[in-house]
Amino acid sequence: MLSCHICGSENFTEELVNETFEINGRIILVEGIPAKVCSRCGEITFSSETASSETAENIRLMLNSNQKSQRKIEIDVFAFSG
Repeated sequence: MLSCHICGSENFTEELVNETFEINGRIILVEGIPAKVCSRCGEITFSSETASSETAENIRLMLNSNQKSQRKIEIDVFAFSG
């Protein structure tokens, strides 16, 4: 059974999550990725099951293709100065 590597919980919910990727200095947001989310601490897990491998491959293909994004967003950037 799957257990959270952060808190050890075995309780997860199936959710669609958003994840950012940095490719060649560009930040790219992918929305609606199926994932398991820990009910205790909120850690997102993409398990190594076949469906997750297919999801990862689909994301890789999408990000490395010439596919046009659905929309663009603006984000604020801050430099941490410790």
